[in-house]
Amino acid sequence: MTIPAASAPAVPAALAAADALNARLDTTRTEPAASPQLEALALAVTANQPVLLWGEPGIGKSAGLRQLADALGVHLETVVASVHEPSDFAGLPVVGDDPAASGVPMAPPDWAVRLARTGHGLLFFDELSSAPPAVQAALLRVVLERRVGSLALPPSVRIVAAANPPASAADGWHLSPPLANRFVHLDWTHDPRTVARGMTGTWPETALPTVAPGRVPGAVARARGVVGGFLTARPGLAHHLPKDAESRGRAWPSPRTWEMALRLLATGYAAGAGREALAAALTGAVGEAAGLELLSYLENLDLPDPDRVLADPAAFALPERGDRQLAFLIAVVAAVQSEPTRPRWEAGWEVLAKAVDAGVPDVAARAARDLAALRAPDWPVPPGIDAFLELLQLAGALPGAR
Repeated sequence: MTIPAASAPAVPAALAAADALNARLDTTRTEPAASPQLEALALAVTANQPVLLWGEPGIGKSAGLRQLADALGVHLETVVASVHEPSDFAGLPVVGDDPAASGVPMAPPDWAVRLARTGHGLLFFDELSSAPPAVQAALLRVVLERRVGSLALPPSVRIVAAANPPASAADGWHLSPPLANRFVHLDWTHDPRTVARGMTGTWPETALPTVAPGRVPGAVARARGVVGGFLTARPGLAHHLPKDAESRGRAWPSPRTWEMALRLLATGYAAGAGREALAAALTGAVGEAAGLELLSYLENLDLPDPDRVLADPAAFALPERGDRQLAFLIAVVAAVQSEPTRPRWEAGWEVLAKAVDAGVPDVAARAARDLAALRAPDWPVPPGIDAFLELLQLAGALPGAR
């Protein structure tokens, strides 16, 4: 006997008109409008850096994520961190036929399996500041290594979280420093004019940063020059753990977050990101104090395009300021590293020779060692290397050089 399929229950007549009214209110449109915070979020997601939105309840953090997922055309998987147990992220043990031979795998939850099958998407951890310390500890591996139990999430899955300040969160906790240091922190605020416009049915559209393939090599080299030059000039900012619990639960500089800043900067250069959005993303990675110093450094840097210089090294003049010289030479070596051909390598030595002629060989010394390490065994030593030969031979950076 065939059992007929259950049909959907009819909507009571008293509610049908109300449902139609709500459906009409759900219909909205978007329009081009500048939104630096939404652009900063999109930049961090494009750069595939875990990002954490901080804001009071009810100001649109979740709505912003849904809008971004729709603009990207990807699935949004929402996980409310505060209602889960540590085992939901670390995985539940599943005993097989022979644990002594195969071990005991840790089974992932359904949301992780869905993301793994899809291959991409946005994983959104909501109410993160309401999650107790044990849950935060279990999330460390998910955020950094993208592993849930025994399951590895695909590299293209982007991770975003949202949190209320502890004072306004339900049973709020400060984030642990190890977890906080894994995120780009963005303050999420509301613009009354945007809200008013939204109530009329029109919201700002999400402007997605688009990485231009032709800009990628130059963007990577330029970003390496900026971050490497800045940290050489300000080594005390490479790692600084704040003293108070609240600051340790937000953005602060460490080698991990400087790596985030490097990727954000390179993506911003390659996508032509707006100044305000890039500033918000960089300070959200390394903290306000270090971020503001980096932004000030950027304002006064104005590096030449290293790829153009390598194409015609005789036509450029070395920057006059020492910090610009160092950042530029680091960028030149990074550009050669991204495409290590013999003509580009030799052009790099012509650039470094100009530093010697300008009377600043010490500035070029580290760049010279890095450039020498890129030499193929059959490449002859170019004339521009003469000023660095003694240094490089003592360091063993030119094995077999004649």
